[in-house]
Amino acid sequence: MRVKRGVKARTRRNRVLDLAKGFRGRSKNTIRQATQRVEKSLVYQYRDRKARKRDFRSLWITRIGAAARNCGLSYSRFMHGLALSGVEIDRKVLAELGARSPEVFAELAETAKAGLQKAA
Repeated sequence: MRVKRGVKARTRRNRVLDLAKGFRGRSKNTIRQATQRVEKSLVYQYRDRKARKRDFRSLWITRIGAAARNCGLSYSRFMHGLALSGVEIDRKVLAELGARSPEVFAELAETAKAGLQKAA
């Protein structure tokens, strides 16, 4: 007896076409084009999950550097002063403090300055 694979094949194709929703042109509704575009988009997803972490860290560093400049310190001296003072706050929180509450950030900058002076 002949085995027909209609149900399994349709399920597999529909899984790919569901992932291709929102694509433009034939990539959203022809299985060959959709398969290629879905594979490529999954590669992009994997790559960009890693890149997002780098991008946010870079953004936080930029924001901390700008806030530290307002307090008379460079980014590197600010972070080094905090490390010498034993302050362990991550960059994400420091960036938020610099943007939302500059007075608290200024206190941290004074702590960093004190740590730098103590080490010198």
